[in-house]
Amino acid sequence: MATVDVKDLAGQVVGSLTLPEPAVTARVQTPLVWEAVKAYLANHRQGTASTKTRGQVRGGGRKPWRQKGTGRARAGTIRSPLWRGGGVVFGPHPRDYRVRLPRAMRRTALRASLEAKWREGTVTVVRAFAVEPPKTQMVARALDALHVTGRALILVERPDARLARAARNLVGVTVKPAQEATAYDVLAHRHLVVSEAAWQQLQAPREASG
Repeated sequence: MATVDVKDLAGQVVGSLTLPEPAVTARVQTPLVWEAVKAYLANHRQGTASTKTRGQVRGGGRKPWRQKGTGRARAGTIRSPLWRGGGVVFGPHPRDYRVRLPRAMRRTALRASLEAKWREGTVTVVRAFAVEPPKTQMVARALDALHVTGRALILVERPDARLARAARNLVGVTVKPAQEATAYDVLAHRHLVVSEAAWQQLQAPREASG
């Protein structure tokens, strides 16, 4: 069994947390994490890009000049894809990019991403991430005390609108409930700050959104 220090928001060690062996020694499944990240990004595509074919562009019903005798190339419409203002060949059309990833794969990918962050030494476990008053300055002070710089993901045990509002003015800092965390969320941030209760939720079987 492995142990990790639990800190308060002043950066002082206030306890320890025992981790199950698979949580810190499991092999990082890179292909599975890649599939989860790819699915996450695909599911966030709007798919609204659209172009018109030559049959959808208005105009071009009359032949621009006679077939022979002008010395110019044959042309049947000014809406040909070869002309400026004409249709588009093989252009994008509205479509659904959504990819469904099985629940077990999403859950395993999340744990693999947590394992990768753990090996990098960028995971900080705190007793509870609760600042009073819930202001941006207080969140910034807490992150400085924990020596967290750059992009940081703060995972809490339950949705906290006040904390999220206080942290949203800090560039690169995101607050999320542990139940909504994805492999992409973990990997997209340099540091992971997680409350003790949220860490227990991450280790428990659940349905992870992806």
